[in-house]
Amino acid sequence: MSVETKNVNISIERAKTSKIDQVDFDNLKFGSVYTDHMLVCDYKEGAWQAPKIMPYQPIMLDPSAKVFHYGQAIFEGMKAYKDENGDIFLFRPLDNQKRLNISAKRLAIPELPEEYFMEGLTTLLQLDSDFIPTKDGSSLYIRPFMFASGNGFHASPADEYKFIIACAPSGSYFSGKVRVLIEQTYSRSANGGVGYAKAGGNYAGQFYPTQLAIEKGYNQVIWTDDTEHEYIEEAGAMNIFVRINDTLITGPTSDRILDGITRKSILEIAKDNNIPTEVRKITVTEVVNAAKDGSLKEMFGAGTAAVISPIAAFGYKGTDYDLPELETSYASRLKKLITDIQYNKSEDKYGWRFKVND
Repeated sequence: MSVETKNVNISIERAKTSKIDQVDFDNLKFGSVYTDHMLVCDYKEGAWQAPKIMPYQPIMLDPSAKVFHYGQAIFEGMKAYKDENGDIFLFRPLDNQKRLNISAKRLAIPELPEEYFMEGLTTLLQLDSDFIPTKDGSSLYIRPFMFASGNGFHASPADEYKFIIACAPSGSYFSGKVRVLIEQTYSRSANGGVGYAKAGGNYAGQFYPTQLAIEKGYNQVIWTDDTEHEYIEEAGAMNIFVRINDTLITGPTSDRILDGITRKSILEIAKDNNIPTEVRKITVTEVVNAAKDGSLKEMFGAGTAAVISPIAAFGYKGTDYDLPELETSYASRLKKLITDIQYNKSEDKYGWRFKVND
């Protein structure tokens, strides 16, 4: 894919010393060590200022910064990949940029110009390219985020904001078999709310119900609708797919469900590989009955961090249902097709792969 650039003036302050010698690339935890630099761009006096790249460092905020009081905070999740030739690639980055602005608009945050996002990101990646892992399954996780930095205790949008991109070389997000609990009490989002935005508060509200599920022996929660708790919506922080017989099903996006980039990619790749798909509401009853009669073949979460995370079992109303272990699953097949594109191991007929170091 190609992106039109407008030669944004980005100032660069290089780190005096590098932390790269402290990174154990063979034992990377997800998102726990950080690159030498970060990109910072401030919104003030009614406009986004020129982006700056500086050494990774703490940021200073006034105690009255509105992000602490009214939660104007959004983020994105992306990855950079390096192929065997050392070339750097992103996967559908403009989708992340557009979704960031969709989230910004919903939370009354000024939208960021596309060129600030793309040129800032590519410049940052070129500067910290040595931090991009080459071990199979590893990548550089990229976290663009925006928050209200303006001050004031009055309940209104801030007048100043910060946009930052920070990066972390990371290994796989999930390992082992994932057991999930279908939630029957708490909700992730509601009609007319901010569920479709990547707002920090959406994730904060998930932590308590998820912790309750962990205490019961599960890894994650499957979220259901906010009224009847009868419709499957998301799996933890991911979109969810259910395979009944040979058909792969996922719920429609709405103002409650995030329009996942991995989700969209799975649907398109599945169609091109003759995997029957349906985008429709999925009831808990349908999933439970399918588990009982053996027609439920797979369930998996889909998102940037894990790409695809297979679900080994789910719990509902005190009963656990194990899913079959398949020799050739849709999950493994689709994950390989997507990651082969991401790591430049296969043809990208969709135009999703973006080369950074052209």
